[in-house]
Amino acid sequence: MQWDEIQRLLLHARRANSIARRYFVTNGFDGALTMLGLMVGFHTSAEVSLSVAIQACLGAAVALLMSGLSSAYLSESAERKRELHKLEQALLSDLSESDYGKASRLVPVMVALVNGLSPLIVSLLIITPLWLVQKGVQLPLPPFLFAIAVALCLIFLLGVLLGRLSREFWLWAGLRTLMVGGLTVVIIYSFS
Repeated sequence: MQWDEIQRLLLHARRANSIARRYFVTNGFDGALTMLGLMVGFHTSAEVSLSVAIQACLGAAVALLMSGLSSAYLSESAERKRELHKLEQALLSDLSESDYGKASRLVPVMVALVNGLSPLIVSLLIITPLWLVQKGVQLPLPPFLFAIAVALCLIFLLGVLLGRLSREFWLWAGLRTLMVGGLTVVIIYSFS
């Protein structure tokens, strides 16, 4: 593949940036809320060992990864094939080897990676305090509370990102998502 061909392919693929951003925030938020729920549950059940909690969180993180990868790939691939087919019908031409056709196959892979990796990365960041304590590192808070704080910070930062994308006041956008996280904590505590 020549450099100019790569550039044209990337130009077509860049149009998927907004889709990838939405998937990053949406699934990152899902990952953060899932881990937040697990951490609050572990905290309220004072008998969960760190190793069990870490394994449960890793299981959930891998499930979020696989769900994100497969759902985004399948849905984006179907949408791109549909668009390509409609364009081919309008032009009465096979576009499968054109830059647009190649981008139609590349974009679902890119979007799927973002969709799957965002909750995995967020989940691993939230689990980090548990690993640190398991390795003997002293934290200023108990590990589950520290992980809850990390989750709430990441939820706030995802809100800030949304605010910057929509050109809203970043603090209000961050506080709005933080309220969702806080409400999640309150609901979980009320059932325990």
